[in-house]
Amino acid sequence: MIALSKPYIGEAEKIAVLRVLESGMIAQGPEVEAFEEEFSKTVCEHQCIAVNSGTSALHLGLLAAGIRPGDEVIVPSFTFAATANAVSLCGATPVFVDIDLKTFTIDVDAIRAAITTKTTGIMPVHLYGHPARMDLVSEIAEKHGLLLFEDAAQAHLAEYQNSPVGTFGTSAFSFYPTKNMTSAEGGMIVTSDPEIARTAKLLRNQGMERKYENEIVGFNNRMTDINAAIGRVQLESLEKRTKRRREIAKIYDENLLNVTTPFVGENVLHAYHQYTIKSQNRDSLSSYLSEKEVGNGVYYPTPVHQLPSFDLTLDLPNTNIATKEVLSIPVHPFLSDEEIETVIEVINTWT
Repeated sequence: MIALSKPYIGEAEKIAVLRVLESGMIAQGPEVEAFEEEFSKTVCEHQCIAVNSGTSALHLGLLAAGIRPGDEVIVPSFTFAATANAVSLCGATPVFVDIDLKTFTIDVDAIRAAITTKTTGIMPVHLYGHPARMDLVSEIAEKHGLLLFEDAAQAHLAEYQNSPVGTFGTSAFSFYPTKNMTSAEGGMIVTSDPEIARTAKLLRNQGMERKYENEIVGFNNRMTDINAAIGRVQLESLEKRTKRRREIAKIYDENLLNVTTPFVGENVLHAYHQYTIKSQNRDSLSSYLSEKEVGNGVYYPTPVHQLPSFDLTLDLPNTNIATKEVLSIPVHPFLSDEEIETVIEVINTWT
C-alpha cells in the first residue's frame, strides 16, 4: 500500500527524546521555550505559545483573544470538527458559512452576510494548506471591529501575498502526527499581541505565571519537553519537506487526467498538507485506488454543521458539493519517484 500519510520519526528525534529523558526535565521546560523561539522564526517573530494539541491551541487562543459566552464566531462548515468545537468550548456559538469551491476556504461574501450584532470574530481555515483570502477577510474584520483568528493547523509555511499564514491575526497550528511536521502531539498559539500571549500562557498552566499564584482559572494544557524536542528536530527539516511536497504536487498537476487538480490562487504559496482532487465519481475512484493499494482519504465527508454534535439545517451548496467530490491522494515527502508514477498511472487508467 502506498501510504496516504507517513509520519516520520528518525534517529535525530530519538536522540532528542533521550536527551530530555536523561536531563530529568520532562514537563514544560527549556525544550518548550526553545521550540517556541524557533517556531517564531517561521511566523515573522510573532510570539508563540506551545500547548499539548492543535485543539488546545484553538481553544486557548480564542479564550485569550477574548471570545466569551454569547459571542458568535463565523467559521466554515467544511473543515475538521475541532474548528467549531473550539468556539463552542468557549461558550460561544459557531456560525457556519459556505466555502469557495475552488480553494475550499471560507467564502468572503458568506462572511459578510453572516455578520450580526453578536458577531465577535471570524475564523478562516487554511484548508489542506491553501490560505484563505486573508486580504479580504482582514478587511472585513477591521471594518466591523471583529477578532481575526486563523486556523492554520494544516498550513505550516503556507503564504498569502508573501506573508506567512498565522500572522494576519491570532492563530493556531497543529503538530499532530499526520501534519506537515509533528511533535508526536502538540499545538502552537501565535500572536503579535503581548496581552493575548500572556493570557494564553496563564491559561495553559492553571492560570499561573508564578507557582501557586493563580491569577485566573486555567487548564493543564502544557506541552512536555519530550514533545518539544521532537518538534524542534522536525522543524529543522520542515522547509525541505515542504519543498518536496510542492515538487510532488507539481508533478501531479502536470500529469493527472480524469480528475480536477487543486486550484492555487494568485500570490499563494500552498503547503500541500493534502493534495486534494475532485471527481463527480469520487467514491468509485476511491474504491479503485484502494483496490490498487494507493492510499486515499475523504477530508471531510460530513459538513461540521450536520454532525450530531451540532445537527443544524443550513443551505451551504458549495460545502455539500465538496463533501461529495473531494479525495486526497498521497503527497507526503517520503514518496519515492516510483510511487508517484504509480499513483498517476492508477488514476489515469481509472474509467
